Amino acid sequence: MAEYDLTAQMIPFLDCHLAVPLMQFLTLKEIYSNEDLLKAKYELLSKTNMVDFTVSVYQELNNTEEESEELTKRREEVLAKLHALSEEVQKVLEVIEDPEVIASLKQDKLHNQQILRERFNLTEDMIRLMYDFGKLQYECANYGGAVDMLYHYRILSIDNETNMSALWGKMASEILTGNWDGALQDLYSLRDAVEQRPYDTPVQQLEHRAWLIHWSLFVFFNHPRGRDGIIDTFFQPNFLNTIQNVCPWIVRYLAAAVVNNRRRKNYMKDLVRVIQQTSYMYQDPVTKFITSLFVDYDFDAAQLMLKECEKLLENDFFLCGTLDEFLENARYYITETYCRIHSRIDIASLAQRLNLEKDEGEKWLVNLIRDTRMDAKIDFAENAFVMNTTFPTVQQQMIERTKNLVMRTQILSSKIEKREVYLAKQNAPLEN
Repeated sequence: MAEYDLTAQMIPFLDCHLAVPLMQFLTLKEIYSNEDLLKAKYELLSKTNMVDFTVSVYQELNNTEEESEELTKRREEVLAKLHALSEEVQKVLEVIEDPEVIASLKQDKLHNQQILRERFNLTEDMIRLMYDFGKLQYECANYGGAVDMLYHYRILSIDNETNMSALWGKMASEILTGNWDGALQDLYSLRDAVEQRPYDTPVQQLEHRAWLIHWSLFVFFNHPRGRDGIIDTFFQPNFLNTIQNVCPWIVRYLAAAVVNNRRRKNYMKDLVRVIQQTSYMYQDPVTKFITSLFVDYDFDAAQLMLKECEKLLENDFFLCGTLDEFLENARYYITETYCRIHSRIDIASLAQRLNLEKDEGEKWLVNLIRDTRMDAKIDFAENAFVMNTTFPTVQQQMIERTKNLVMRTQILSSKIEKREVYLAKQNAPLEN
């Protein structure tokens, strides 16, 4: 499945710390050779201050129990810097945690800066220490401590640039600690900041959106409300444009989100259009399954692609937890589309198209009729699935065609009235 692995494409858009879980997942799945993964992991970790983790990878890679002199020296430097910054930050925390200070602070950051400087001798440089300490803690993989420091810094700082950086760091820390509620809140704050912030060139904003899209996958595929969030965010024109131009492989995750969210099945037409527009740049079994089913109506190809989808999802870091749900919903879409074309379906044939045994197919169809209240029945004598074809009555057709007539008449009447008022003003005599 290395052909469909997207880790190499994703890592340039991820922080090193966020890329580590993907590398660990690949190690478990044994998609690549262990030696190649160890080399890649060591190269990745060497850019961080996770010295102990880097040492363990170094020892495994070189089959030794000794540490390199470079890593030993770096550990001493990092520990010394942590100790020094911790002592300086503690003085700042003692001030901002004082009840008198808390009572004097307001929503206005400029006012707070003035109060802290004049009454408590707390300068912007001293507040900046919380950002530096939080950043260092993040680099050392102390994500809980990083969240606290960056949170306090963002409350007090008026520096927009470092505030933005702190928000990125806080969101990454929330992701790596598994606090999905906090991560989702930071994600939406960051999305608004990326859209509203002034940039030197449009390309910079495009890059920031691409980073946000990749980071958001951690949140959307772990938070209970993520399946709605990914659809609402990625189908926005700005983000859709970024996906199509910078990272077309994200279409895989958008497709999986739409398939797994039958409450939002009205987005399927939009999804099909996006897949067709990006097909010359990117295709995989998930996108081919959508195309085979909703564009070509090729049920044999859809059946083959569904088998490939099962293998792909098992080996995808973000989608492996949705495998059963995806297969269930994919079968639902196959059945729904097949039933639109046929009024009488052989159960054995349909079960085969769903990659199910005959008995399993019968049970699945019975559950489908019961759960979705589909207007159909199973003819056990003929071993067939029979759709009850119904046609709307004349009265229903009239109601359907005229149900918007009142609203359209009101809109038309309103436009006529506005036009008459405008013409009356234009033709009114000028006052002396």
